[in-house]
Amino acid sequence: MSYKTIYCLSDNTKKAHQAYLTLKKKYKLTDTVEKADVILVLGGDGFMLHVLHKYMELGIPIYGMNRGTVGFLMNDYNNKNLTQRLNNAKPQILYPLKMDTRTVYGKKHKALAINEVSLLRETRQAASLEVSIDGKVRIPEMSCDGILVSTPAGSTAYNLSVHGPIIPLGSDILALTPISPFRPRRWRGALLAHNRVVRIKVLNPKKRPVSAVADFTEIRDVELVEISEDRTKKIQLLFDQDHSLEDRIISEQFIA
Repeated sequence: MSYKTIYCLSDNTKKAHQAYLTLKKKYKLTDTVEKADVILVLGGDGFMLHVLHKYMELGIPIYGMNRGTVGFLMNDYNNKNLTQRLNNAKPQILYPLKMDTRTVYGKKHKALAINEVSLLRETRQAASLEVSIDGKVRIPEMSCDGILVSTPAGSTAYNLSVHGPIIPLGSDILALTPISPFRPRRWRGALLAHNRVVRIKVLNPKKRPVSAVADFTEIRDVELVEISEDRTKKIQLLFDQDHSLEDRIISEQFIA
């Protein structure tokens, strides 16, 4: 693939902005994203997620270079041979999760998540949740801090920190992971086919209020949340051939 027209975005940190100025001097960058063959992102994973959400509908491939901290979704920064790196990059397709919610006030909201959809207790009292898969109740009542549904790309983020499984890319699997479960105490979560629909009902939502979070979007006081993969949206991330996202996810499973 040949990427000739580059649109570049940088985070508002000094390190990212300096990288942008350096690249602007060395390469011809377009000021119009709609004319771009590729979007170049300079920053960290948080900034990358913002860019993915903002430009998802355009369908333009996105290539990131790490000017943040962890940079799990980014390639290493180097201002040399950028055009060659872009043309040799390996695409990785990601699909977001769709979150549909209804609050205790009857309001409905929709949001997309690239990493995960989380339900979290709002107060000192544990959340009380009913969990259904494809319309069948699997857990009639779970007492916990919350629960989340993670994509493979997000499985090494919040999902991993609450002891959820790391999921290889391309496996067509989602992770359903409890957050500090009290009852059922020994339930550690489940792996689901990507086309399953997860429905979570909040039991006694006024006494035990729960918020639902899709990446950056938080809806408070929900009583019903439905989560499913949205294959009508396709995100194409580009990675250097010797440092692919798939390899990084595999490597995470061997870190002590």
